[in-house]
Amino acid sequence: MQPQRSAPRRAWRASETNRKLGRMPPQVDPIRGALTGLDALIILAFAAYALTVGWRARKKASSGLESYFLASRSLSGWKAGLSMAATQFAADTPLLVTGLIATAGIFSLWRLWIYALAFLLLGFLLAPSWRRARVVTDAELAEIRYGSRGAAWLRAAKALYFGTVFNCVVLAMVFWAAKEIAEPFLSWHDWLPTAVFEPVRTVVAWVGVPFASVGSGGAETWIRSADNLISLALLLGVTFLYSATGGLRGVVQTDVVQLALMLGATALYAGIVLFETGGPHALATQLRETYAAGGPGGIRPDEMLAFTPSRANDAGLALLAVFGLQWLVQMNADGTGYLAQRTMACRSDADAVRATLVFSVTQILVRSLLWLPIGVGLLVLFPAEPGVMGATLVAEREATFVRGMAELLPTGVRGAMLAAMLAALASTIDTHLNWGASYWSNDLYGRFYCSWRGRPAHPRELVRVARISSGLILLIALAVMTQLASIQAAWHASLLLGAGMGVPLVLRWIWWRVTAWGELAAILTSTALAPVLLQVTDHEALRLLAIAAASTIAAVATSLIGPTEPRAQLRVFYVRVRPPGFWRPIAREASGAADDGPRRLAGALAATGLTALCLFCTLTGLGSWLVEGTPPSWLPDRSTWIALLLGLAAALAPLAWRFASPFVRR
Repeated sequence: MQPQRSAPRRAWRASETNRKLGRMPPQVDPIRGALTGLDALIILAFAAYALTVGWRARKKASSGLESYFLASRSLSGWKAGLSMAATQFAADTPLLVTGLIATAGIFSLWRLWIYALAFLLLGFLLAPSWRRARVVTDAELAEIRYGSRGAAWLRAAKALYFGTVFNCVVLAMVFWAAKEIAEPFLSWHDWLPTAVFEPVRTVVAWVGVPFASVGSGGAETWIRSADNLISLALLLGVTFLYSATGGLRGVVQTDVVQLALMLGATALYAGIVLFETGGPHALATQLRETYAAGGPGGIRPDEMLAFTPSRANDAGLALLAVFGLQWLVQMNADGTGYLAQRTMACRSDADAVRATLVFSVTQILVRSLLWLPIGVGLLVLFPAEPGVMGATLVAEREATFVRGMAELLPTGVRGAMLAAMLAALASTIDTHLNWGASYWSNDLYGRFYCSWRGRPAHPRELVRVARISSGLILLIALAVMTQLASIQAAWHASLLLGAGMGVPLVLRWIWWRVTAWGELAAILTSTALAPVLLQVTDHEALRLLAIAAASTIAAVATSLIGPTEPRAQLRVFYVRVRPPGFWRPIAREASGAADDGPRRLAGALAATGLTALCLFCTLTGLGSWLVEGTPPSWLPDRSTWIALLLGLAAALAPLAWRFASPFVRR
C-alpha cells in the first residue's frame, strides 16, 4: 500500500496531467512559492560565501594563467579530489539518474559507474605525466607531444571542439537542470514589483522561446519562463563573479563547501524518501505492487532493480559492449579536460594520485548510494502516468526529483537541499567556465591570435581575455540550451560528440608511434560520421560503437601509414614527461638506458583493475541492500549475493592497496 501522505501528490499529479492535456485553464502551480524565509537565508548565505571567496582570491588569480587556471600548482590531493567530485555531482546528474532508473532500470547506471576505470587510470598511470608536461591546457600538450605541422592544427581543433562545442553542450545540460530545479520554488512574479517583472515577461514572450517545463505558449508559460530566466541569470551572475575573479583557487575553495552541502542535504533527502516509503523492504515491495503490470516503457520491477545484465532490461551484446568500452572511447579517457586540470594543479605526483582516489570513491560509491533510494522511492511516491512515452516520459521522470524536494522536504531541509542543488549547478558551471576559458585565452588567443599579430601576450592580458571568454561561453551555452528536449537527450548528445576520441588520447601517452595527424583523423572521422549515423540508425549503442571503431582505426592507420613525428621532438617529450608504455626506441636515443615504461604500465593497470573491482563490489553489495536489488539469475538468493559481494570487496582491499600504495606514497 502507498503511504497516506501520497493523496495530495496524486491530486497534484492529476491536475498536472490535465493541464498538459488542455483540460484545465492555465494557473500558477500550487507548489510554487513554497520557499520560506529560512530556506532563502540558507541560499543567500552560500551565495555570500562564494562571492567572498572569489573576491579574496582575485589578486593571486590575476598574476598569470598558471595562477588563474592551475592555482600555481599548489592544491593538496584531498582538495583537488573533492573539487572533481563537486563538479561531477552536477545538479543535472541526479535528474538524469532519476530518469534512467525509471525508464531503463538501475543496470543502466553502469554507463556512469564504469567511468571509475578512467578516473583510476588517470591517477595511477597518467596523472604524473600530465603534471610533468607543465602545460596549462590539454590542447597545449599537442605541441609538446608532436613536432609536425599537424600539431598546431590539432591544438586549434581541440581548443575549438573541446572548449566550445563539447563544453557548451554540457553547460546547456546544466542550465536545463537549473530551470527544472528553480521552477517549483522561485516565484519571482509574486515577489518582484510589476514594473520590474513585467518587462522581463514581455521580452521572453516576444522572443517566443519557452523557458518552462509545462505550458503551450499561454500566459502561464511566459510567467514561468520569466521566473526561470531571472533565477538562471542570478545563479550565473553569482557563479561568473566568483569564478572569473578568483580563478581555480576560488572554484576549488567553493567546491569543497558545495560538496559538503550537497552530500549532507542529499543524505537527508534519501532518509526522508526511505521514511516515506517505510524503509528498504517496504520500498521494494511497493515498487513491485505499483508496477506489477509493467512500469514506464513496459519495464518490469525486477528489471528496474537489477544491478547485473542477467536480470536487466534489454541487456544485449551491443549494450554490454558500450557499457564495457564507454569509459575508454570517450574524450576524457585520459583525463582530458577539467580532470587533468585538477591533477596538473596538484603540488606533487602523490597528491595527484590521491585526488583521483578521493574523487572515485566520492563520485562512484558515496553519491550513488545516496541517489539509489531517491530514484527508486520517487517511482513509488510519484507513479508514472499511463500513456506517457518517449521524450515526454523521460523529462517527466527527471522532474520528479525536484517535485520530491518540493513536496517531501520540510522547511530548512528544503532550503538546504535547494541550496545544495544550486551549489551543484554552480560547481559544474564554474569548472566549465574556467576550463573553457583556458582554451580561449591560452590557446586561441595567446598561441594563435597573438602569434598572428606578431607579439607576445602579457600574463595579465591573458587573464582579462579569460574573464571575457567566460561570459561569451555562457551566452553560447544558453543558446544551445533552448534546443534541448531533456537532460537525457543532451547527455546522449555529449556522449556522441566525444565518442571515438578516447583510445587515440590514451595511445598517445603509451605508444610513441601515434602522430598528430592520427589524432586529427580521429576527430574528423567522429565529427563526419556522427550526423550520418543519426540519420541511419536510432540504436544508440550501435552509433557509439561504430564511431569509436571507425575513429580508432582512422587514428592508428593514419599514424602507421603517415610519417612519424620528428625524433628530436619525441626525445624532448620523453625526457620531460617520462610517459609509461612502449617508448623503447625513443628511451634509448634519449638516455641510453632501458625503458621501464612497460613495467610501470603493468603496475598501473593492476592497481586500476583491483581498485575498481573492489569499488564495484562494494557499490553493488550496499546498493542491493539499500533497495533490495534483484540478484543475478545464477544466484537468486539476495542475502547470499550481498554477502558474496561485500566479502569479495573485503578480500580484494589489501591486494588493491598493495598495488596502489607505491603510487600514493611516492
